[in-house]
Amino acid sequence: MKSRETLIRLRKFQVDEKRRRVAQIEAMMAEFERMGVELDREIKTEQDRAGIQDPSHFAYPTYAKAAGVRRENLKRSVNDLNIQLSDAQAELGEAFEELKKVELLDERDQMRERAEQNAAEQVELDSIGIMRIRDAARA
Repeated sequence: MKSRETLIRLRKFQVDEKRRRVAQIEAMMAEFERMGVELDREIKTEQDRAGIQDPSHFAYPTYAKAAGVRRENLKRSVNDLNIQLSDAQAELGEAFEELKKVELLDERDQMRERAEQNAAEQVELDSIGIMRIRDAARA
């Protein structure tokens, strides 16, 4: 039984680790998206100040170009994180299923042990009852 308890603790730890990983990826995605919105705002401000909206224009602001590149890099990173998130969520689901399997096995074993204990107690009570009947018959 001790090894089963250890296995349950291990599976719970693995589920917690997978949950933390999912949460970490989601937090990174949210932060990158927030940064992308901020860069969009900065690009718009820079374009308005220069009066040039076309990135291919020779006088387009350098800062706006650099911010655009950073924004695109962030978008690619968010897309990559989306893939990682899907994988992490799948791993979390698998870890959770493994935990449930071990917990169900443990529960089944506990029920079997209780049934065996109950049967042993019933045998003991039956033998006590038989002895009392014999004692009553002798008296």
